[in-house]
Amino acid sequence: MRIYQIQIALRRFKPKIWRRILVTENLSLSDFHKIIQTSMGWTNSHLHHFIKDRTYYSPKMAEDDFWDDGYNVDYKKMIISDIMKSVKEKVIYEYDFGDSWEHDIILENILPFDSKLKYPLCTKGKMSCPPEDCGGIWGYADMLEVLKNPKHKEYKELKEWIGEDYDPEYFDINEVNELLGEKNFGCEVFF
Repeated sequence: MRIYQIQIALRRFKPKIWRRILVTENLSLSDFHKIIQTSMGWTNSHLHHFIKDRTYYSPKMAEDDFWDDGYNVDYKKMIISDIMKSVKEKVIYEYDFGDSWEHDIILENILPFDSKLKYPLCTKGKMSCPPEDCGGIWGYADMLEVLKNPKHKEYKELKEWIGEDYDPEYFDINEVNELLGEKNFGCEVFF
């Protein structure tokens, strides 16, 4: 069994919000979704899909009409190596179709299995994940501008909503890895 070294990076935002993780090549796409959620800091409160070559890979939701268009694939029985096979290969992961949080998922390296490590494993990352439901990339950028100015008319309300402790630069790799070791990789499962 081989190990995939993958970078997950939120698209279209600077400074870069990203994680590097190690996963087995036979990881199911449904588990990969959970690992992305936990690694990035999302709450798994919205729908998602993987996109590659104009094909959408997601869990089939009941009798949705969109499944009949030929571009959607139920990923229930798929593993990560079904959509990523070679170094530098990229897929897009979109979370929350309203806020449209798109992530570049890049296969950085293929490594030998190391029995001394516990997979999945986050090996690096930077920056905190944006708060859920803040309006996507543009809403998050606006939110950060408000947070820089305590005299802004929306500052107090925003701090009440996101909490006094929110720090856009916070990232704790030990916390992420502890969660990844839990049931469902630390991800709440609603769907």
